Amino acid sequence: MDLVIVDDGSSDGTAELVRQAVGERMRLTILTNEPNRGKGYSVRRGMLAAEGQCVLFSDADLSTPIEDAEALLAAIEGGADIAIGSRGLADSDVQLHQPWWREYAGKLFGVLVRWLGTSGVRDSQCGFKCFRREAAQAVFPLQTLEGWAFDVEVIIIARRLGLRIAEVPVHWVNDPDTKVHLLSDGPRMVLDIVRARLRHRHLSSSQKSG
Repeated sequence: MDLVIVDDGSSDGTAELVRQAVGERMRLTILTNEPNRGKGYSVRRGMLAAEGQCVLFSDADLSTPIEDAEALLAAIEGGADIAIGSRGLADSDVQLHQPWWREYAGKLFGVLVRWLGTSGVRDSQCGFKCFRREAAQAVFPLQTLEGWAFDVEVIIIARRLGLRIAEVPVHWVNDPDTKVHLLSDGPRMVLDIVRARLRHRHLSSSQKSG
């Protein structure tokens, strides 16, 4: 197993802490962004650097435990090109919810996102997604958004390319220290999604590469 860590311009010694924690247990690659570039840029950089046959990205706070990767890998083995963790399925286990106002706003945002391009996907924003290597190499070079809305752009691209997406229930615990601010980030995310939908409207399955 290979582990790729993308350090998005932190100043708290993240790289050294990771090296100490991992030791010799697996091959480790640490990529550092200077300056800070955003979550979308960081995920794209890490996914394109990964070399495994299946490539999974996870939020650093592990709101979804890494053990749930087995369910995503099973979906890939079952024929999916992309398996995405979901908090919105009947079998999902949300152990610690967000504040009610934030959860309600998130549901409204989800309705809007599905209308804009991710219909059929109940939860586009869970930071736990797994790709066949070929799918990752087809999708991420086309991803342009560097901020929080990149997940939606990735799904839009995958749909345009005709890739098979499976939504998988996961465990999830809310991180109260989230850096997403609804009032400032929400409108920007919606605008980014509209731009991404327009930008990729001419993609088709004939343009897959890998």
